[in-house]
Amino acid sequence: MTQNMDEIFVILVDEHDKETGTMEKLKAHRRALLHRALSVFIINSAGDWILQRRALNKYHSNGLWTNTCCSHPYPGESCLEAAIRRLQEEMEMQSELKEVFNFVYKEKLDNDLWEHELDHVFMGISDDLPIINKNEVMEWRAVPFNEIEREMNINPASFTAWFRQIYRRVNTCIANMNQE
Repeated sequence: MTQNMDEIFVILVDEHDKETGTMEKLKAHRRALLHRALSVFIINSAGDWILQRRALNKYHSNGLWTNTCCSHPYPGESCLEAAIRRLQEEMEMQSELKEVFNFVYKEKLDNDLWEHELDHVFMGISDDLPIINKNEVMEWRAVPFNEIEREMNINPASFTAWFRQIYRRVNTCIANMNQE
């Protein structure tokens, strides 16, 4: 089912993730209002990161490489529920997910939009091969961290704003997870 953009609402929050209301998604992005979001990073058993390239029809950051999936929880939906839902909807993947941190960021995007999000970051391990939803994702690939680092040094603009801000921190979480 495809939803109209003006029918999708995000959860507005303060810097402590306390809900302050809801707003239509596009309006929140135009006004740069802080809202709840999520980012999912899936790593396979070989240690490769599953990245997606956002579809060209996305309303911002289209054609850029990013983490396995990202989205916003619906009002009344937890971040974990939304992460599981979007991982299935975008990549047809399943994984046990663990929230590893959250952070606030504000970035000017294309199309006169802003990302101002309190982003909950989830990690999981899966050897499922993605079956991409072409409305959301152009392509995917499994990439070792050192290749991501190399590409980031050569052409950081080929990655989304949020991915550029957190990929090293996520890699630290992966390293810590491997030591447990």
